[in-house]
Amino acid sequence: MSTAEVQQHGFQAEVKQLLDIVIHSLYTDREIFIRELVSNASDALEKLRLKQLTEKGIYKADLPLEITITTDEDAKTLTIADHGIGMTREELQQNLGTIAHSGTKAFLEQLKEKGENNADVIGKFGVGFYSAFMAADEVEVYTHSWQEDAENLKWTSDGASGYSVEAVDEQARGCKIVIKLKEGQEEFAKAERVKEILEKYSNFVTFPINLNGERVNKVEALWMKSKSDVTEEEYKEFYKFVSHAWDEPTYTMHFSADAPLAINSLLFVPGENQEQFGMGQMEPGVALYCRKVLIDPKPNKLLPEWLRFLRGVIDSEDLPLNISRESMQDSALIQKLNKLITKRFLKFLERQAKDDTEKYEGFYKKFSRFLKEGIATSFEHQEQLAGLLRFESTMTDAGKLTSMSEYLDRAKDGQEEIYYLVGNSRELLEKGPYLEAFKARGLEVILFTDGVDQYVMDALPEFKGKKLVAADRADIDLEDMDAEGEALDEASLKGLTDWLGETLGERVEKVEAGKRLVNSPVAALAPKEAPNAQMRAMMKAMGQELPEPKVTLEVNPRSEVIKNLAGLKDRDTELAGIVAQQLTDNALLAAGLLENPQEMVGRLNDLLSRVSSEK
Repeated sequence: MSTAEVQQHGFQAEVKQLLDIVIHSLYTDREIFIRELVSNASDALEKLRLKQLTEKGIYKADLPLEITITTDEDAKTLTIADHGIGMTREELQQNLGTIAHSGTKAFLEQLKEKGENNADVIGKFGVGFYSAFMAADEVEVYTHSWQEDAENLKWTSDGASGYSVEAVDEQARGCKIVIKLKEGQEEFAKAERVKEILEKYSNFVTFPINLNGERVNKVEALWMKSKSDVTEEEYKEFYKFVSHAWDEPTYTMHFSADAPLAINSLLFVPGENQEQFGMGQMEPGVALYCRKVLIDPKPNKLLPEWLRFLRGVIDSEDLPLNISRESMQDSALIQKLNKLITKRFLKFLERQAKDDTEKYEGFYKKFSRFLKEGIATSFEHQEQLAGLLRFESTMTDAGKLTSMSEYLDRAKDGQEEIYYLVGNSRELLEKGPYLEAFKARGLEVILFTDGVDQYVMDALPEFKGKKLVAADRADIDLEDMDAEGEALDEASLKGLTDWLGETLGERVEKVEAGKRLVNSPVAALAPKEAPNAQMRAMMKAMGQELPEPKVTLEVNPRSEVIKNLAGLKDRDTELAGIVAQQLTDNALLAAGLLENPQEMVGRLNDLLSRVSSEK
């Protein structure tokens, strides 16, 4: 060991304050310090690789570009070494002797202005090295610059009193950091613990990472490669690796972008939706990286909640590496990533739906609930998501799906509404009274049969400027048309509707003649703001008690039943009253709004008894 003079340097008050923030406030997981030091080593190796392209006379040029990590449980030390660019005495003092050398006082002023929310500022100043003091009593850095005539140096600090710099015996090119662990931090001297951390955070570092002589990072960072250089088999294996999955991906989206953010991303749609199997809500599965170094394996706000089924990696060079997960969740940069990736993925799905309809419908069958959740929760993406919906309609064959855009392509000239109907099945919807008027006028009606569809439609007011209108609502205004059959005269019709209003009492809001019915005698029309049958069922499942809804009862003045009832009320008021109640029950049942079917059964038996007793 050289006996050259040891230069002592004290930390200034501002630097002590900053170091205290880094050690105690910046990082929430102590294990992160290994990620930071490996990341710094990788950067140093990358800089050396660039020097090799432009410079001659590199010190010990034949040394491999790799990172070597050694644990010693007996000595309670962890050593991380690289053969990177190394540091001169001046660089040691500049990079390690003065934290945030670009302006400590200015930095602390920004911290003061930010108050408790300071982590977004810290990332600007490259302080990852000092995270080592979260676990260290003392840190030693042995280094030799890439320059052949540079000194062999040692930097030492306890992270509190100051630091020293001294000349030492010959060193390899690069840096060797020896971390003498604090009491209670001995876990970081155990090889299995360090390996776990490296596989978690640093698996995709470009340069080899050797732990006690064994290569740790064996998986390539495929997202950094060109799509033309990756095989389909490599994509499948990488998906299984990052997802811990057994299936194969349905879709693979691999893309890079330079603006507005530098992004390399590789995203997968799984082959199966685990939530369909009753396995609970899926956790976010897209990991966030910065230059192949893991920032967070499951960031909650990186993508919208409804994209939690995606798996893969997003890597952005624009991210500040040395900040905590908590601050990343709320940063403006993460919000930009969120919007950019979401829009990009939705455009990707649009292309897939166009290029391979059958494959997209297979995806939709498994994952449509997520898209519908997005419509209800992400206003800015509603129109794109609505365009991805698939459904049957009155102008498609059973089992044949269509889309909102295709609906509009078939719409009549001047049609300003998109009509839809929600129910339990296509068969039940087609047997009900609500489609009669639309079919008679050649108007297409979308048939939604998923249990959440009403919730989705309530959140989606329009698509491409066309208003979405439920076909069973009372306030629909349809154009007049010539109908078959003779209608009740106006006086008889008014007498009947008035009598029905009095007879039915509080069961209905009002009774009126309408023009939407063709064959059915009556229909129950719910107010626009009232929950429909599916929504009521969901509310009941959540324990809410709901009274029978007050509907508008629309009568068909051309129906033989209605015309007969108009005469019956004057001949046999009691029987006419039973018929009126039964018609109302029928209408409510067809609408899915009948709350007490037992009463209907009793009334129907009474009616049958009267009819069968007549001679």
